[in-house]
Amino acid sequence: MNKFYAALLCALLAGCATQQGTDVQKDRNNTAIAAVVGAVAGAVIGGQLDDDGNRDRGVITGAVVGAAAGAGIGAHMDRQEEAFRDALAAEQRRSEVEIQRVRDDLLKLTFDNEVTFDINQSAVKPSFFDSLGKVSEVLEKYDSRARVIGHTDSSGSESYNQSLSERRALAVKDYPVRSGVADYRLTAEGRGELEPRESNATASGRALNRRVELLVT
Repeated sequence: MNKFYAALLCALLAGCATQQGTDVQKDRNNTAIAAVVGAVAGAVIGGQLDDDGNRDRGVITGAVVGAAAGAGIGAHMDRQEEAFRDALAAEQRRSEVEIQRVRDDLLKLTFDNEVTFDINQSAVKPSFFDSLGKVSEVLEKYDSRARVIGHTDSSGSESYNQSLSERRALAVKDYPVRSGVADYRLTAEGRGELEPRESNATASGRALNRRVELLVT
């Protein structure tokens, strides 16, 4: 049976071996990879749960169902990523927001703190309301769930930075909620100075560490 799983995985991975390059190819690969993950998981579960004791049939059925579910998740995230990139195209050109596909089922939006908050403040700048409005529209359209995570540099005390990061995360979360996104679909938390992207020894590093991230699923 282990050989069966290995053969199934190899066959599915072979279907994902397209060249990277265009956005269309990347979208197809993301969907294919999600299908592989779903298929393998489904095969394992199906092999355990077939009611009639036919393990091979359970594996095949589980693989088919899992592949379909995985591909659906991948395609959904492909569309959502494209929607965020289109809506925030101007902000990306100005380096105000960075959009990353972390996993097939996870997007990360990183907001530049300089355009989001004033120094030592937790109220979102009015000039950034329009950008948050665009984010809210995409979240609402795709029925997404998201975690808002605040980060600071190491200036000031650790306790102050923790509190500031929490208040900033809550402020960013509050905007989509006030725009109509259901509160239960968003959470907010602060990480303070604990997860720097760069060294806090330089001004440029500290600037990159001051940020708010939106993890979208």
